[in-house]
Amino acid sequence: MLVRLLLVFSLTIVAGLPKTKDVREELLPAAELVQNYTSDLCTAIVVMDRTDIPSTNFKSTWNRWQTLAIFEANVDNMNTNSADHLSKLITLARQVRRSSQCTMVVVASFDKEFLVAFAQWSLKLRLLVWTTKLVVVTHLAFTELQALLPAYWTFSMMNGVIFNKEEHINHTKYAVYTYLPYSPTGSQTVKIAFWTSPNSFIPLSSVSFFQDKFDNFHGTAVNVTAQPYMPYWGEEEARGPDGSRVIMYRGSDYRLLEAVASVLNFTIRVIPTSSWDDVTNLVEDRTSLIASVIYGMLTVRAERYDFSFSYAYGHRSFAMAKPSLEAQWTSLYYPLANEVWITLLVPLLLVPSLLILFTRADHDGQRRYTGIGAVFQDMVGMLLGQNLPQRLSSASSIRLLVAAWLIFAFILAVAYRSNLTASLTLPKYPPRPETLQEVVDTVDMVTVPAYGEQYRKFYSESNSPLFQALGRIMKPGPSLMEGLKNALVKRSSHAEEKKYLQYEIMDKFTEEDGSTHLYVSRESLFSAPSAWPIPHDAPYKAHLDRCLLAALGAGLYDKWTADILTQTKLRSQRRQRRRQAADQQKRAAETGDVNKEGTPILTLSHTQGGFILLMAGLGLATFAFGWEMLPCT
Repeated sequence: MLVRLLLVFSLTIVAGLPKTKDVREELLPAAELVQNYTSDLCTAIVVMDRTDIPSTNFKSTWNRWQTLAIFEANVDNMNTNSADHLSKLITLARQVRRSSQCTMVVVASFDKEFLVAFAQWSLKLRLLVWTTKLVVVTHLAFTELQALLPAYWTFSMMNGVIFNKEEHINHTKYAVYTYLPYSPTGSQTVKIAFWTSPNSFIPLSSVSFFQDKFDNFHGTAVNVTAQPYMPYWGEEEARGPDGSRVIMYRGSDYRLLEAVASVLNFTIRVIPTSSWDDVTNLVEDRTSLIASVIYGMLTVRAERYDFSFSYAYGHRSFAMAKPSLEAQWTSLYYPLANEVWITLLVPLLLVPSLLILFTRADHDGQRRYTGIGAVFQDMVGMLLGQNLPQRLSSASSIRLLVAAWLIFAFILAVAYRSNLTASLTLPKYPPRPETLQEVVDTVDMVTVPAYGEQYRKFYSESNSPLFQALGRIMKPGPSLMEGLKNALVKRSSHAEEKKYLQYEIMDKFTEEDGSTHLYVSRESLFSAPSAWPIPHDAPYKAHLDRCLLAALGAGLYDKWTADILTQTKLRSQRRQRRRQAADQQKRAAETGDVNKEGTPILTLSHTQGGFILLMAGLGLATFAFGWEMLPCT
């Protein structure tokens, strides 16, 4: 069984209403409209600024509602104390609205100051959403009404109509108005009907009582804000046909905004901003309807503004310098695995020993005693591809042994030389940090933009030892370019949104062959759903979300982002080639040398092992020579 709810909230306030004998004459048109546009399960919330209303008559006027909330505000003037009481009243009304599946808010006041206060507090305390129907019953001059409606978001943008009482000799008469912020003829106050006590509603326009105001913006310029943040949003200066300076916009978010604008039929007006704070501050005060650049949907941000449909995930990652190839003598060791080198010692010891044994046991009448050093010299020479030993016996056992050793040496030498060539031309680079733990263990500093101070504080106060370590090495302040340049020369990294890092690295740090000296880590610091900031309870959110979902479902957004990254990499490569060609021409003009400098394939870092081996051999030969010369002296 449904329970009737009656809330009466009394304040000490003004009433600018003329006294009437029966409330039905004041609120009957609103009650009739509510009956036509709501169901029995909806809640009616009535806000009035008077106390001389007979409660029995008022209840009988609204007796069809199972749930009825009445808020009476009686004020003498809108001072600070009255405003505080009004805010409490609207807070209670919002609680009723949020506990109901549908609501109709009726505001009855003939006092303009009270209507202004209601508009301000209802917006600040988020009383209304688009699905909440608003009915205002008042008595103002038409010029006052025309000035009142467009001045306040509650009356101009929300889903409401205004009953304005007009003087009539024989009966009560109300003109019904609504405000259209977007129409073929621009923003306007439209009279859509009359209400009279004998004839009820008389339509005057094709505009309905609660018409959708945002399915078509009729080409109106809509304010948006953004900051350059490629590949999502970029700005470029160009010259117009008349020679004037024109700012051209690009990026995946801008293309997404263009798609939304084409569907909802509005033009884009980008408001200049100097910082990211300006971008969202203008959304908060509703100067900008959309901050059309990707924003992480964080709870601290949701306290200031709403978000559109989440159309992407933002990943905050690290950019670091690629580990360089360090000079290592072990380059000669890499071609074979450890177990191969260890296993190689067995035949190096076994085969010469067998050869010495077979040679000394040769009884063919031409017994040859070969020294151990000479045998090892012959075996190592065959292993390295040298000539066959000249002292080879004619015995079958010795020839079979040498043949087996030659085959083994051939296979091992070919395999080693092939792998050595591959390891020298494609060397083994040191492993690079990819996870958060590896980054923290490797770098001395993680730079973040100035707004990253809140992240540093959050990580420093975390219970996780890993996050605490990250907070200790975080340094807020440097810009993206400063952070990336520091990463090239210092043991540091820069944390930012992943695709933003990829774009800037491709655009600013790509070489002519497509390589870069920086990379983006595989693991992200954190991931969060991302969307566009919009004002709290924006009435156009449903239409905006529908357009975003359609573009996302078609795969357009991801394709636009991928295309921008690919084009940026190619453009950067062409720029590097032109720069290198210009440098070569400049050097040729200065020195007369027209030869092109080739990129070295092998450097000292690759071949250090061979040089160390050569120097060790030369040193050992010098020592042996000196040792041999000692008896002579």
